Amino acid sequence: MALTLPRELNDWLERGLDRQLRLAVTGLSQAGKTAFLTSLVNQLRHAGMDAQLALLPCAREGRLLGARRVNQPDLSIPRFPYDEALAALGSTPPQWPAPTRGISELRLSIRYRSRTGTSRLFGEQRTLTLDLIDYPGEWLLDLPLLAQSYPEWCERMERLMTERRRRYSTAFLDAVAGLDPAATADEQQLAELTEHYGRALHSARHEGGYTFVQPGRFLLPGELAGAPVLQFFPLPGVTGERAAELDRLPADSVYQTLAQRFEHYKRTVVRPFYRDHFRRFDRQIILVDVLSALNAGPDVFDDLRQALATLMQSFDYGRRSLLSRLFNPRIDRLALAATKADHVTPEQHPALLSLIEALLAEPIRDLRYLDIPVRPFSLASVRATEFREVEHDGQRQPALRGTTLTGEEVLMFPGEVPASLPDADFWRRQGFTFRGFRPQALPDDGALPHIRLDAVLDWLLGDRLQ
Repeated sequence: MALTLPRELNDWLERGLDRQLRLAVTGLSQAGKTAFLTSLVNQLRHAGMDAQLALLPCAREGRLLGARRVNQPDLSIPRFPYDEALAALGSTPPQWPAPTRGISELRLSIRYRSRTGTSRLFGEQRTLTLDLIDYPGEWLLDLPLLAQSYPEWCERMERLMTERRRRYSTAFLDAVAGLDPAATADEQQLAELTEHYGRALHSARHEGGYTFVQPGRFLLPGELAGAPVLQFFPLPGVTGERAAELDRLPADSVYQTLAQRFEHYKRTVVRPFYRDHFRRFDRQIILVDVLSALNAGPDVFDDLRQALATLMQSFDYGRRSLLSRLFNPRIDRLALAATKADHVTPEQHPALLSLIEALLAEPIRDLRYLDIPVRPFSLASVRATEFREVEHDGQRQPALRGTTLTGEEVLMFPGEVPASLPDADFWRRQGFTFRGFRPQALPDDGALPHIRLDAVLDWLLGDRLQ
């Protein structure tokens, strides 16, 4: 009888032999996680056929044999909807995959031929197991809450309340202004105020374009909709000496009730999400929709910068050893990707790279201090436009041809991307006009068109495909 190892033991042995890799695909809402995962699987599935992987040496050298989906480690979690995403991209007209509304997992078995001398021991063909996870980007920004107390969170939310953002929170701020933190908590009143706060978050995200919205589950509550664990909100003016006074209030007061629910939310919602899905990654890619933030103006752009800097403090970065790989994995390589690179003309891509480095300058400095390899990319997981040149005043000028999300065929130059953090002059000129595009019509059963996905895969996986 063949010996069957328990899944956990098998995974442990695979990690010990460096044949398993957990990749954190990190991105805030609408950064393109689902498109990235779909294209990654699609390219590896088409290896050796029509895959576009010239910048991945294992594929270029003909050593990449292909990949297939296998059962993920946790069978209680839905499988990533790859087929549904591919069907959306291939529909008429083509559509982007549906936004992620829950957690899903994907495990790929990647077969390749080794070119190292150890192939005589292990055999010419090898397998790398790649674990991936998809999740709502809205939930991601809850991770920093684990390091905050309720008063600290209230103070942080108040600092984020710029004049422009306040417009989306007027109803909530007016309603909460008359609330007495020392009064006995009224469940109905707290539920109504929470609805005001939830609507303020929705407006800030979907109308204003802001990304730093907490708690994330207020935007996509799932099975928690209406539960008391989601009935809390930040109180204004909870700073310094006042916070110390409020901490002495009775347990049934408004303030203590909100603080208890905040802690319960961290303990029962955020911490399990972090423990189960974010503590055991080996590599990470952070997807950033910097173009939409540029389009929205300085307030939203700075909000994105703060959100990303805060988020990156939630991950565990460090060099790997055999023991850490087995018992306490840490992220030992990082890619920073400005997505939707196909929405600007190619000569703007170097500026896009420089901009994402400037946007994340502080976190990058910390990573380099820890000697963690980090590299920026400009990326289009699924290419939606075609590059063209047009004649204007006797000169050839770059342009993009594509179909907008509303179905309009356009030929346009979106504008110049700043190579550093935009200054006041850039915002006054508003010299950039970003427009969303539909995916291109796909070839029958062909690999998805992309920009530099193969370079990203080489950075994240190439050293494991030797």
